[in-house]
Amino acid sequence: MKRVLIKISGEYLGKETESSPFSIKAAVEIAENIKELLEEGVEVALVIGGGNVVRGSEIVGDKVDRCRADQMGILATIMNGLFLHTVFQKSGLPIRLYSALPIPGLCDSFSDAAAIADLEKGSVVLCVGGSGNPYFTTDTAAVLRALELKCDVVLKATKVDGVYDSDPKRNKDAKRFEEISYKEVLEKELRVMDLASISLASDNKLPVIVFSLMEKSCFKQALFSKIKKTVIS
Repeated sequence: MKRVLIKISGEYLGKETESSPFSIKAAVEIAENIKELLEEGVEVALVIGGGNVVRGSEIVGDKVDRCRADQMGILATIMNGLFLHTVFQKSGLPIRLYSALPIPGLCDSFSDAAAIADLEKGSVVLCVGGSGNPYFTTDTAAVLRALELKCDVVLKATKVDGVYDSDPKRNKDAKRFEEISYKEVLEKELRVMDLASISLASDNKLPVIVFSLMEKSCFKQALFSKIKKTVIS
């Protein structure tokens, strides 16, 4: 694999203390895992969610409509990106931050040509702001950015070690798939990713690897080893 896009849930950056929504430890671990890929000659783009700050779908109600809630979630991903950007820099990672929303002074506006040039120079490209539009999750934004940046695969880092036929936390007999087709994920409505993102990946034959963030050297292992994972293709 020459170029990958990693999708990480904002939840993984969750607070270490009650006074902060961010985990320095988690961010440093992500940086170290990305360094391992760079050392293998792999170009890395990254999309981060916003779930540790606010996820739009969780606050929709009588007082907050879906569009405004999703816009708040978009801003949460930008906050996470700014946090990761500074931690990555302190960790010695070459990093460029791009946002789907123009925020002069904080983030560069996303440009596929500029981002590809950065990847080719060896910089990590961190994409925030989702797709810039409400009603689309950061999973869909991750597949969209992967296609725009001509990535070979999406690495979907989660709390579980692949795609299961039911929730493994609730069902001890849940079956993990080694490989599964886009069609089967859609037909079974397996919610490992937003179904719109799976449909987009399917239309463009972009494979997705689902694996656990808790594994040591998880990104490198997901690409090159036989750790527990699921390949959607």
